[in-house]
Amino acid sequence: MTNFRAAVAQLNSGENVAENLVACGKAIVAAKEQGAQVIFLPENFAFMGPEAARAEIAENLDEAAGPIASFLSRSARQHSIAIVGGGMPERTADPKRPFNTSAVFDPAGNLIGRYRKVHLFDVDLSDGTKLCESASTTPGSETLVCPLGNVQFGISICYDVRFPELYRRLVHAGATALAVTAAFTLHTGRDHWEVLLRARAIESQCWVLAAAQWGRHSHDRLTYGRSMIIDPWGTVVAQASDGVGVVVADLDLVQLARIRASLPSLKHRRL
Repeated sequence: MTNFRAAVAQLNSGENVAENLVACGKAIVAAKEQGAQVIFLPENFAFMGPEAARAEIAENLDEAAGPIASFLSRSARQHSIAIVGGGMPERTADPKRPFNTSAVFDPAGNLIGRYRKVHLFDVDLSDGTKLCESASTTPGSETLVCPLGNVQFGISICYDVRFPELYRRLVHAGATALAVTAAFTLHTGRDHWEVLLRARAIESQCWVLAAAQWGRHSHDRLTYGRSMIIDPWGTVVAQASDGVGVVVADLDLVQLARIRASLPSLKHRRL
């Protein structure tokens, strides 16, 4: 098999976990109906509220018994689809600073990988947006490349996309596709979102799957959306417009191999 069908969800999550999970469930069903073998949910898919409040809903992923992790596991098993929950609060030794964790469940509902966001978003933007993720989140320290079907997915979250050295490490570890799950601000997204994603695809010669939050959220935060799937040449092959939805594309690994063979930049590094 040379193609692997993948979906990215675009959500408008708020502060009500139960309502957000219902919306995620609809996206999962839509992806499965279109033949997707995996769906990527955006960062903060279960809770998009004040950063400090994330600790109140943080879960122990090792037990996978909390409402968020159990939903992901149950949905994957019920619909026979792999699910990547692209950013949820995972408990740490510091009860006030959970990890921001992307959890990977296989189609049988098993947790097969987790990536804890390494780069935390501490900014004071000119549009008035002030965010200090490090005040309420513990940074991770490890990268993750996780196999799903015949694709090796390198996992990342939002602000990570600005740090190409992370993706170089993922490619070195064998990644053939890169996931970027995000809640990108409207202010930065308009100018940087697509440019950064296409750059990561081109320099890494990988498929890029970007699942994003969109719109105005319950705590008056604005996110950009435009979830998309990009091929290893840097071409956007599927993109969501404004609103909630799911976009699907076939990841062609023959095309990827052809691009890497004809323009072997990954072999030409001199560092």
